[in-house]
Amino acid sequence: MSSFFKQLPLVSILCLSLSCSLVEESAAATSPRAEFKTNLGSFVIELYPDKAPKTVANFIQYVDEGFYAGTTFHRVIANFMVQGGGHLANLDRKPTRAPIEIESRNGLKNDAGWVAMARTAAPNSASSQFFINVVNNDGLNHPNPDGHGYTVFGKVISGMDVVEKIRKTPTGSSGGMRDVPTTPVVIESAKMLKP
Repeated sequence: MSSFFKQLPLVSILCLSLSCSLVEESAAATSPRAEFKTNLGSFVIELYPDKAPKTVANFIQYVDEGFYAGTTFHRVIANFMVQGGGHLANLDRKPTRAPIEIESRNGLKNDAGWVAMARTAAPNSASSQFFINVVNNDGLNHPNPDGHGYTVFGKVISGMDVVEKIRKTPTGSSGGMRDVPTTPVVIESAKMLKP
């Protein structure tokens, strides 16, 4: 133990430790959070702008604009992920803003419950669509699978039971797309929660 700590009474050391814990909890409490209401229930995503600033800013802008209302989870693969935020119930694609720069080298992992941006084969092609990992998908972490990985920017902190319902939704093919829920899973609303 350093000489500094040897000179402090035990109560002071405990107070220092408690203060550190409170600072960490306070920092966590200020992370932005978004609530998504679906026809299967609600879930809340905590966002990490310190790890993916451009991605989080983009996502919050879509939430604040009301973009996600009426979109669906159009791609559901039970042992992989659930993807939504870009197609309406009839599978028409909703027009988006310009794509954003990838931020997949941020140290966050595509583990179960974590949220990442969907993209095409082009690394800087993410716009509005996101996916929730329902298992640990190490193969999506930078630099896998194509030298780039997928940008993780948030985590579901409540409502994983709803994500499980989405995950278990029966799927089929529709409009040239596979893994489409046979009964649409609709995002009814999305909003940022007050800290």
